[in-house]
Amino acid sequence: QVQLVESGGALVQAGGSLRLSCAASGRTFSRYAMAWFRQAPGKEREFVATISWSNTTYYADSVKGRFTISRDNAKNTVYLQMNSLKPDDTAVYYCAADISGGRNGDLYRYWGQGTQVTVSS
Repeated sequence: QVQLVESGGALVQAGGSLRLSCAASGRTFSRYAMAWFRQAPGKEREFVATISWSNTTYYADSVKGRFTISRDNAKNTVYLQMNSLKPDDTAVYYCAADISGGRNGDLYRYWGQGTQVTVSS
């Protein structure tokens, strides 16, 4: 069983930066692939970024070059550094974990409650 708690969401102006954190419970955190997804009002959930147990990363094209996912296994925490934020980045951001990983949210067993990111123009 893995429990995930996101933090760091806020209201920020376009062009600004935020760092989201996702703290995980459990002693096997290092074995899990971790990912960030987001869901804007009226839209479907979309993949943002993922990091494997071996620190391989993948990003959605819409955030590539602006967002960076990283993990600290000693702290059981995964981060999402978001730079050059745009109003289109406004969404609830969710952290997810699973052994398998990937870009498909349906494959992730564990989810956090989400944190709101709002980017004003």
